[in-house]
Amino acid sequence: MDADELNWNRTLREQWEFHWNHQLRARLDGLTDDEYFWSPVPDAWSVRPRGSSTAPVQVGAGDFTVDYAFPEPVPAAFTTIAWQLGHVIVGVLAARNAAHFGAPAASYETWEYAGSAATALDQLETQLDVWLAGVRDLGEAGLRVPVGAKEPYPEASMADLVLHIHRELIHHLSEVCLLRDLYLHTRSTTNGATR
Repeated sequence: MDADELNWNRTLREQWEFHWNHQLRARLDGLTDDEYFWSPVPDAWSVRPRGSSTAPVQVGAGDFTVDYAFPEPVPAAFTTIAWQLGHVIVGVLAARNAAHFGAPAASYETWEYAGSAATALDQLETQLDVWLAGVRDLGEAGLRVPVGAKEPYPEASMADLVLHIHRELIHHLSEVCLLRDLYLHTRSTTNGATR
């Protein structure tokens, strides 16, 4: 098969779908609220009940807000699983779903952040479904269309954006898995069993 016969749209979707189905999804099963909010270091950025954060900036539309600062501190703040999932759900997926695939408007300021691990995972799966359906609907020709003014590099193609989003998903969700591993190996329950 040569490049002219290759279905690039399917190939790009399968890049993410394979990683999700065979490496990541099972690693997120059973995520507890304790893990979701756990911080192995003081002052980590997280998702917190409204009014309880000490971060320079806290935004969100619901009962929970997400921590951040602008400009971002150097070194960057350590982040919890809750923060990582919030970033992926809103900044990586929902904002792009709104900008390119007709989903409702979404921003860090207007999002209702999840107050539980189960709610965050539901939000993640919902946004992933919208993303993959949007990419599928682009077809082959749509991958060549410039992303336009909705992105920092307007001349980049939609294929470039798809690759970028998939890198972001793999990167941040791998950090979530690492935090779960750290939690498992440093925390124990009262009966002596881990997790």
